[in-house]
Amino acid sequence: MLALFYKEISSFLSSLTGYLVIGVFLLLNGLFLWVLPTDFNILDFGYASLDSLFIIAPFVFLFLVPAVTMRSFAEEKRHGTIELLFTKPLTDWQIVMAKFLAGLSLVVIALLPTMLYVVSVYKLGLPVGNLDLGGIAGAYTGLFFLAAAFVAIGLLSSSLTDNQIISFILAVLMSGFMFIGFDFIFSLGWLGSFDLFIQQLGIEAHYKSVSRGVIDTRDLIYFLSVITLFLSLTKLSLSSRNW
Repeated sequence: MLALFYKEISSFLSSLTGYLVIGVFLLLNGLFLWVLPTDFNILDFGYASLDSLFIIAPFVFLFLVPAVTMRSFAEEKRHGTIELLFTKPLTDWQIVMAKFLAGLSLVVIALLPTMLYVVSVYKLGLPVGNLDLGGIAGAYTGLFFLAAAFVAIGLLSSSLTDNQIISFILAVLMSGFMFIGFDFIFSLGWLGSFDLFIQQLGIEAHYKSVSRGVIDTRDLIYFLSVITLFLSLTKLSLSSRNW
């Protein structure tokens, strides 16, 4: 399992696509947070805060994570190496978990350089250090679980096709629906007393809750449930080869 994990990491980082994906993520965040005259520009806030990062990052993740996961199984299928993978002394669950952990690790690698923003805002605060580090830690926790959920969704998409582009599009659509789709249905107010229940099915409500710096057990259970659900569906998709 560790060998497959390292193979996935090295395969991504040895390609131009890997660095391009990480570079685009950092570039987009950097432009919106520090350069462009938008509502998200940190320097225009007037107070030390990284709220903009945690508003923008999930929407960038909607495209970053599918770009990371789109080749996981689709490329194996296209090159015919997936059968060779199944001959290894690994269970389907071990294969899925190795690719899941590799994908999540790559997203974390892309996220690590944003810690420079924390240092920068910390130094720019007046007085220096006038920053809610506890809230930021909670927000990063929310981003981590959000990324994990998107990686699980991306793996399912990649397991359904041998085309990376189709895998990418499917992952963007499914992740987008899970993130904002239920909240949109809630905003319509069509379901009466069920509206709040529908909202709680979506990722956005739980992400916002964790991002406030309050780690609620219910939110953690939700994220773990979503991750487990999509990984189980991925395993089921792979197992369908034996049907």
